[in-house]
Amino acid sequence: MVHVRKNVNRLTRAERRRFVGALLEVKRRGEYDEFVRVHIAHNSADREHRLRTAHMAPTFLPWHRKLLLELEQALRRVDASVTVPYWDWTRDRTPNSRPWTDDLLGGNGRRSDRQVMTGPFAYRAGHWKITENVTDVQYLTRDLGRARAPIQLPTERDLEFALADPVYDSWPWNSAVTRGFRNRLEGWGRGVGSVSWLNHNRVHHWVGGVMVSAASVNDPVFWLHHSFVDLLWTRWQRRHPGHRYLPAQPPGTGDPQHGRVVARYERMPPWDVTPAQLEDVSGIYRYE
Repeated sequence: MVHVRKNVNRLTRAERRRFVGALLEVKRRGEYDEFVRVHIAHNSADREHRLRTAHMAPTFLPWHRKLLLELEQALRRVDASVTVPYWDWTRDRTPNSRPWTDDLLGGNGRRSDRQVMTGPFAYRAGHWKITENVTDVQYLTRDLGRARAPIQLPTERDLEFALADPVYDSWPWNSAVTRGFRNRLEGWGRGVGSVSWLNHNRVHHWVGGVMVSAASVNDPVFWLHHSFVDLLWTRWQRRHPGHRYLPAQPPGTGDPQHGRVVARYERMPPWDVTPAQLEDVSGIYRYE
């Protein structure tokens, strides 16, 4: 049966409890940290002369769609009623809104060290020790809104900038392209610092803490954020039904992007699946 992913605001109290419980159990079983490791391992940048899959590449959307599906399957092995909700950051824009409540993801980090002290994922609650990280701390950190250099979450107008572009992606298929839905949504803009953080990227910086590292999966809000990004891909697909994932063919041997991006029908590491196979998930889940 097709399962439903809900707006986090529409979860019932029982649904919130079951989602949190399933996440904690996947963590307890040791499965969760593998998702962190996978994201770190495939988080290549433009300057690295190797295959890029998770970021700065056309596979940004199908790669994270597959990662979400894998996490969702792990959660549903614990509790078949659980799905990954989405956080619409164009509407729930403050540290006091969901998903930052004590019965869901907990709140902001404290001022001294950004350690999250509330909710089920606080280190002191005893269930969420960070073992895969780019720093030495074992606790979850956040800096919602960036206290010292405040920024705002993306708006609906910012999203329209991405959704209106009918082209999925364009050469050179990296963070420098100015045309294409993928990069406009991923959010690699021009300039330096906060002015260059658009859409998806700006949300990571707004949350702060571990969310600005390759180990961002350590914060459970990662999944709610990417569930919304995935929903936006489905909206783009409905708006531009004649357009598909690009590139359709792999860059040739004389192309500087040869061997560095995945074409529509090529296998997308680390899974034995192609972007084309992930373009239509209507038989697996839908958004409500």
